[in-house]
Amino acid sequence: MTTHLKHLKVAPKDVHTSTIIFLHGLGDSGHGWLPVAKQLWTRFPNVKWILPHAPTIPITINGGSRMPGWFDLSTLDRLLDPTYDDERGLSSSVSAVDALIQSEVDAGIPENKIIVGGFSQGGAVALLLGLTTRRRLGGIIGLSTWVPLSHKVGQMVSSHATETPIFWGHGRDDPIVHYTFGEMSLELLTKLGYPRVPNGTTFSRPGIRFEGYPRLGHSSSPTELTDMSNWITEALR
Repeated sequence: MTTHLKHLKVAPKDVHTSTIIFLHGLGDSGHGWLPVAKQLWTRFPNVKWILPHAPTIPITINGGSRMPGWFDLSTLDRLLDPTYDDERGLSSSVSAVDALIQSEVDAGIPENKIIVGGFSQGGAVALLLGLTTRRRLGGIIGLSTWVPLSHKVGQMVSSHATETPIFWGHGRDDPIVHYTFGEMSLELLTKLGYPRVPNGTTFSRPGIRFEGYPRLGHSSSPTELTDMSNWITEALR
């Protein structure tokens, strides 16, 4: 049974032609990214923002305490070790986000005008969805995140996944999801066939744009958000 995700919506300023679904990190809620959606509201007048709230679940790394999470997390030191992946939780969240996508498609928004993104845990779900979905989405955004299920994602990847552009931003001084996990994930994606967007290039389809930000921890920055916004502009053309 697919979980129905409660969520915030930021209605477009003008005619609705595109949708961005953005998933928060562990312990947060859709409210955490509402300021970003509002900040970009004028720049993207035709975009509806959907900011889902993760279900409240026990999180092993926090002593089993219940908090908003897209899947269970038992280590931060071995994020690319599939032994520690909560595959069931990941799959459930991917299905729940896909249901939100389907609602947008049913409302008349083409799949290629829908972008799915996320921060940290939310980014891991967005990337897994982008790699495995049958849909031809407009793009995937991952911020301060990693590729989960690294041992089998190569067998799960859809035939057209590498055609979907990706924007990946990561703080070089991230103490939670270390920058090296971003680099290792990038290496995995290139092995799966994603071409790397050359440095200094805003966007390419297909292509993954990977940007590291000096002195940025486990957070976003104005520079990162500007880069992301410029990428979104191209992705939704």
